[in-house]
Amino acid sequence: MRTRKALRRFGTTSLVAAIGLVLAGCGGGASGSGDSTLSWRLAETHPRDYPTTQADIWFADQLRERSNGRIDVTVYPDAQLGEERDVLEQMQLGSVEMNRTNANLVGEFVPSWTAFGLPYIFDSSEHFWAFLQGEGGRQKLDELKQAGMKGLAYYDSGARSLYNVGQPIKRPEDLAGKNMRVQPGSITAEVIEAMGGSATTMSFSEVYSGLETGVIDGAENNLPSYVSTRHYEVAENITLDEHQRVPEVLMISQTVWNQLTEEDKQLVQTVASESTEVQRELWAQEVEESRAELTKAGVTITEVPDKQPFKDAVAELNSDYQQQYGPFLDAVDAARP
Repeated sequence: MRTRKALRRFGTTSLVAAIGLVLAGCGGGASGSGDSTLSWRLAETHPRDYPTTQADIWFADQLRERSNGRIDVTVYPDAQLGEERDVLEQMQLGSVEMNRTNANLVGEFVPSWTAFGLPYIFDSSEHFWAFLQGEGGRQKLDELKQAGMKGLAYYDSGARSLYNVGQPIKRPEDLAGKNMRVQPGSITAEVIEAMGGSATTMSFSEVYSGLETGVIDGAENNLPSYVSTRHYEVAENITLDEHQRVPEVLMISQTVWNQLTEEDKQLVQTVASESTEVQRELWAQEVEESRAELTKAGVTITEVPDKQPFKDAVAELNSDYQQQYGPFLDAVDAARP
């Protein structure tokens, strides 16, 4: 397994490729023949050194190497091609070939994916990955066809927790009167409101200024995102309630996929599947480093050894969705180790 240092060296190659692509004015290749060069754009919201971006770059470099340069993927980090929702629309229009996005955002395009946002349905990281790597996870990837996309692989995004300005949140009642940012199109707004807070949808890029100016009192995300965005500078408390485990997904336009030869499809899928393990290793390292950075910065980290009060607060919400997402929840139950 390559180290992060090696992966960052790969990133330089991809940057050069990106510059070349812009100067050449190239678009995505449409042919799937074995002799033509395919040039694809892979959109990424996070910065270059973030685990998902590094896995994207690893995927791109490995695919270029194993295809002898015939499949050339350029990764665009830092939302250069737009925020995640915007890129999903661009994929449907055919202007972007590949994307890495959070499952919560996919729910706007494939309604059944909203189920990933249900709180506390996964007991642990082991349970979460047992589902994703089993029949239930494969079925969810197949559902992306409804939006004209092919799901290639899942990436880890850990557990999502609450962070805020002011007094730390220690129990659901502490959310009363707090305006919390949530992802557009996700079920998280209902989760926050079930816990007693108020939810506001807001683009990821606007959260820092929203916290700084008091437009919102807090937000929710995983530890690495809280650190990489430096949201802890303006929201000094994080509560590890771990209300959601939602995957990231690497996807390709179904139109682009359908134009590939069977040999190229197998190659792309193989490299994508291998990139999951690369990303998971980088993610585990990033979580550890993020926690250390928060401790050093003096951020108040509130552990929640007993999550039952939070689970009780959202129990009715989960019950309301039982009928709508019954098969999904049955598959989640069956995946318990």
